[in-house]
Amino acid sequence: MANLKEVRNRIKSVSSTQQITKAMKMVSAAKLKRATNAIVQLRPYANKLKELLANLSASLEDGSSPFLEEREPNRVLIIVVSSNRGLAGAFNANVIKTANNLIAEKYGNQLRAGNVSIVAIGKKSQEYYQRRKYNVIGNNNDLYLNLNFENTATITQSIMDGFLKGEYDRVELVYNQFKNAAMQILVAEQLIPVPKPEKKAENKKDTKTTQIDYILEPSKEQIVEQLIPKNIKTQLYKAVLDSNASEHGARMTAMDKATDNAGELLKALKLSYNQARQAAITTELTEIVSGAAALSGA
Repeated sequence: MANLKEVRNRIKSVSSTQQITKAMKMVSAAKLKRATNAIVQLRPYANKLKELLANLSASLEDGSSPFLEEREPNRVLIIVVSSNRGLAGAFNANVIKTANNLIAEKYGNQLRAGNVSIVAIGKKSQEYYQRRKYNVIGNNNDLYLNLNFENTATITQSIMDGFLKGEYDRVELVYNQFKNAAMQILVAEQLIPVPKPEKKAENKKDTKTTQIDYILEPSKEQIVEQLIPKNIKTQLYKAVLDSNASEHGARMTAMDKATDNAGELLKALKLSYNQARQAAITTELTEIVSGAAALSGA
């Protein structure tokens, strides 16, 4: 009977867990729809702005903007975009692992010299790097409570100011790019200085060129001076929106798998319960028959 009671309690516990995971999956699905709409609307604008700026900056002279100035990366800032909550599978672990690999492969010397700083957007990355005694700048965990361009731009502006003051020579961005609910693409890219497009080798047979010559007023330099800060803020905002949508997709997928696993466990537990119950009934019947036989024999 003790075994039956134990299995019955486990069935109740797993059943309750299954209901919770179902509810969390539904909540994540609703949030995913809103987050997907936000990133789908912004992405074409952000990509076009980045393309436009790349074409313009390719024809500019060095020194036309401080955000185009390549320096020796003695002091590096890594922006790691994670989430505030867990229960999203390997979502947070993967982005932190990607950031750590980036630091180890490109900035190992700077890390040993204590010249790698972290801006964590999301509680999970904030706590991870603080526990490991990294130089974590600020606390941006409240951004997801009111996620909009203005609040993200405030973070970006402080980073840009630090770059202008020489506090960082390079700023890298690591985040999960949203593809669909079941797939996120880990991205590590340079944010500041704004990378110029790579020059392709000339092909004599191909007389076409991909560079676009724009007619600009009042001047190319003045427009680029305004576009570059706007582009940097837009790219970080896009990364945060991508990460936000990826988080809800990853959590929805994780809760779906957890619900399925709970269902399989429930089946196994119910089978064990029925087997134990059948064994208990058989034992009781055997005892009754044996007792009756003993009495009749007496």
